[in-house]
Amino acid sequence: MLIRSITLTLVCLSTACLSEETEEPNPSNTSALSATSETNQTRLVMLGTGTPNADPERSGPAVAVVVDDRAFIFDTGPGVVRRASKASRDLAIPELGPENLKNVFITHLHSDHTLGLPDILLSPWVLDRPDHLRVVGPPGIGDMMNYIVLAYQADIDRRINGLEPRDANRDGYMPDVIETEGGLVYDEDGVRIEAIPVIHGDWLFSFAYKITGPDRTIVISGDTAPSQSIVDSCNGCDVLVHEVYSGERFPTRPTPWQTYHSAFHTSPTELVDIATRAKAKKLVLYHQLYWGTDDAGLIAEVRAAGWEGPLESAVDLGEY
Repeated sequence: MLIRSITLTLVCLSTACLSEETEEPNPSNTSALSATSETNQTRLVMLGTGTPNADPERSGPAVAVVVDDRAFIFDTGPGVVRRASKASRDLAIPELGPENLKNVFITHLHSDHTLGLPDILLSPWVLDRPDHLRVVGPPGIGDMMNYIVLAYQADIDRRINGLEPRDANRDGYMPDVIETEGGLVYDEDGVRIEAIPVIHGDWLFSFAYKITGPDRTIVISGDTAPSQSIVDSCNGCDVLVHEVYSGERFPTRPTPWQTYHSAFHTSPTELVDIATRAKAKKLVLYHQLYWGTDDAGLIAEVRAAGWEGPLESAVDLGEY
């Protein structure tokens, strides 16, 4: 049973219907993070900075932007709900508590960016989130959400038709899904969010996101090769959050992987060109592919490539 179509898709499940359709911030960043949280109404928190590599210090990619009492989550890598809960507790950001996780924006459909979707859909629902989860993403995100509900139909059925007291949010597992090919996707109460098409290898749709808040403008690259659209959308933005791989370690990769990374991702030299032309006021590295180097090494590479502005290599639960 298709509940909504056009740009908004819902999935429905009950007994009768089913749609077909070491984890603290880097101590060296602590003072800077404290100053950031005290002075900015639009807060930027890294819930996860990881990649498909199983780094125990880095959860899957997920970035939170918090404005007043609203939290916006960009990508949902593995561990997203628990990372948000830890940020809520340790960074005193109650908007990142499970009951407030209700706005998600997906850059593209690679698994490392979406494996947390079942978690952020269902875990806060079980914990009595009163609202539906709104999910914005590229074409295909509706099918992905539908299949998540299908995969968990036994769990959902027991929760709504068993002994759990579920009357207050009985249908809270049903996501509101908005598919987009780019453009303005959110404009409410002083916050504008735009999906910016970028180049990510042979993906037909992949986005950066531009968030314009009351006091800061932030651009989050998602996974991307060098893209002019990021230069155009940033255009003097306060913070450019951008993925990067180690150029120094790149030659150690097997030739097929060098071909892949050149088409899908961004080197330090390419990143400095983008950030410079974009006139970014601050550059934050995330989704870092180290291949044997570390944060200090990546920062040194970006500096050597010519970036002279404010620069940080993000860590999980860092605020920038």
